[in-house]
Amino acid sequence: MSDASVIERLRAAGCVFAEEEAEMLLAAASGAAELDLMVERRAAGLPLEHIVGWAEFDGLRIEVDGGVFVPRRRTEFLVGHAVELARPGAVCVDLCCGSGAAGAVLRERVRGAEVHASDIEPAAVRCARRNVEPRGGRVYEGDLFAPLPAELRGRVEILVANVPYVPTEEIGLLPPEARDHEPHVTLDGGPDGLDVLRRVAAEAPEWLAPGGHLLVETSERQAELAAETVRKVSGDLLVPEVITSEEWWATVVVATRR
Repeated sequence: MSDASVIERLRAAGCVFAEEEAEMLLAAASGAAELDLMVERRAAGLPLEHIVGWAEFDGLRIEVDGGVFVPRRRTEFLVGHAVELARPGAVCVDLCCGSGAAGAVLRERVRGAEVHASDIEPAAVRCARRNVEPRGGRVYEGDLFAPLPAELRGRVEILVANVPYVPTEEIGLLPPEARDHEPHVTLDGGPDGLDVLRRVAAEAPEWLAPGGHLLVETSERQAELAAETVRKVSGDLLVPEVITSEEWWATVVVATRR
């Protein structure tokens, strides 16, 4: 199969970045038969990252298994800000870690960082362990803070929580790649999209060190409500600020522990 025919098939399937995707598929395939199968799966709507087995995130190659949440490029804005806030040797936690992309970047970019990550999805944990633990971090399976070592309480300086924030009724409006191929637990934020954020913000103060930061991604239209929710449920122990990036089309709430 020629490069041009791969691009043509991808374009016909509605792939906006057909040329770039074709390049990745051609590089990943071991032969013509595998390439044909890969193109067929992509044309059927399977996420490209699940097909090739990895995603690029902040310059790192992050392994992504089928059925695992694909790290979004816009989340590089959140993680980049976390790196800027982190001092050398900082204790960092990546909640709802998915593939462990954020934890991997924190280990790579923050000198001497102590990185812990957790997720409730067994498939995500298996994937995250391959991305985070070879870099020196630790990954745990369980619900939010529950599986983390107790000795981290009051010591966490950077808490990244890429929580699900899509309102339940809007799941059906997502692109098929996400809606049909990623676990809904990684997308569904409850009726107003803030259910998991509430749980994180309520517990975060007991885990964060004084002056520590919680960083969560949200949508532009939810941002102010998300920030107010963080303030309220934390009992005013977290002071939120909304930061945005037009370049990354990203909105993040950064909440600092008093």
